[in-house]
Amino acid sequence: MTPFTLSRLAELTSLPVDTIIDVRSPAEFAEDHVPGAINLPVLNDAERAEIGTIYAKDSPFKARKIGGALVARNTAQHLQTALADKDGGWQPLVYCWRGGQRSRAFATVLDQVGWRVRLLKGGYQSYRRAVVNTLYDTSLPHRLTLIEGGTGTAKTALLHQLAAQGAQVLDLEGLAEHRGSLFGATATAQPAQKMFESRIAEVLATLDPTQLTFVEAESSKIGGRVVPPALWAAMGKAPRLVIKAPLQARSRFLCSAYADLTRDTDLLIARIDQLRPYHAACRIAEWQSQARAGDWQTLAAGLIADHYDPRYAKSVGAHVQTAEHLDLSDLDDATLTRAAQDILSRFS
Repeated sequence: MTPFTLSRLAELTSLPVDTIIDVRSPAEFAEDHVPGAINLPVLNDAERAEIGTIYAKDSPFKARKIGGALVARNTAQHLQTALADKDGGWQPLVYCWRGGQRSRAFATVLDQVGWRVRLLKGGYQSYRRAVVNTLYDTSLPHRLTLIEGGTGTAKTALLHQLAAQGAQVLDLEGLAEHRGSLFGATATAQPAQKMFESRIAEVLATLDPTQLTFVEAESSKIGGRVVPPALWAAMGKAPRLVIKAPLQARSRFLCSAYADLTRDTDLLIARIDQLRPYHAACRIAEWQSQARAGDWQTLAAGLIADHYDPRYAKSVGAHVQTAEHLDLSDLDDATLTRAAQDILSRFS
């Protein structure tokens, strides 16, 4: 078995291995894992908890003996299922929490089979240290440009258009699985904070720091996920392009972008109810009545004009007055395609 020491995240993209295997429990894997890894747990969540209890309350020796039997049984199951089709030339990289007993036990069996196994020295913790070093401890070298604008100005859609035309982009809302507002939750649960950071670090590792990267201007939190400090600092220093569009165009766009909410009136009414600390009861009642009636565009326009725009105006600083601006007559796909072309010509 050959150990592998991870010093930079970029090294993960050029590893001479076929499969990265995380042998931790499913719950550990779900919270965060090395990008591209598959989960072949040698102890499931219940077994891991059981062994921990025996270790703490009974005997470390007894815990190791019972744990060894479980690891052997689960490893055999993986050999007969997930790994059954692997030929003699297959080369895996194996890791657990800190490169300890679980990964060594699993890797030893794979090594005895005849596969060329590599072990990640320090396990998941060594990978996590590399992520923290990138997003917490050092300044990002990337050249960022922020796409700024009020709610409903199609910033995320414009970011996707830029990507389609070959630009480097960092889609934080996509990585956070949240649209960044009270109404922004999706049907998919947000990733854990560590997983969100792993996704950011993975994208950044693929980007050329000498080329521009476009990022949507966000608050420091996207739903329940926090933008890590090194990225937040780089965003604060980045030049901005402010997108403007007429209110009716913005309300039409929101009706399309938030179609999931228009299909669930009860959920939408509940979200509107959360605005009570900021608006009079009569205004809340009016918006909820529009939701019940399916008057989506009037509702969207009212939320933009009376809730989002005033808060956006308070939150932006002098940078908006000095930033470049792009005025759009509408937010149709063709217009956004031309806008992306215009942006790329401005910033090339």
